[in-house]
Amino acid sequence: MATSNSHGFGSLSCFPAIKVLLICLSTAVLVSSSKERTKTADFNVKPGGVVHTFSEKIRDYECSFTYASQGGTNEQWQMSVGLSDDDKLFSCSVWRPQGKSYLFFTQFKAEVKGAKIEYASAFSQAGVGGQKDVPLKEEEYVTGESAVTQKDGKFRAELSKLIIIARTQHDEL
Repeated sequence: MATSNSHGFGSLSCFPAIKVLLICLSTAVLVSSSKERTKTADFNVKPGGVVHTFSEKIRDYECSFTYASQGGTNEQWQMSVGLSDDDKLFSCSVWRPQGKSYLFFTQFKAEVKGAKIEYASAFSQAGVGGQKDVPLKEEEYVTGESAVTQKDGKFRAELSKLIIIARTQHDEL
């Protein structure tokens, strides 16, 4: 699997404002889509150092969030998956609705099946209640064709949100 430290849309990686606009537009398309094209589910992130996985699927596309964390008690998180109206983009967002997680993540991996990642970003704090998203530093995680994972020795154990936008292998006949 090829990996890259670039988390942008290829040649657009030097234009952060364009990336944000593309994310907003993609999210707006997915949110405005019919119910069959989006799904949001609640799940508990459980500390204790044991590896857990939570997955959601729409049609032939799936997103899985695998993690291990320490400290505190269970936290309520959400996963949203969506498919664009033209079936060309699949999105997966995993986040803590209350904003910042107080758990220490020893590992994480968000993986998509049936699509190739075009954009991914991870955050130590999710923007809620007037707070802003706080992105992880690029050296803390790596984005491949189908997964986003922590970089051992670089990841600072803080995670509150992950966003993936992937291109499906949907072809017109």
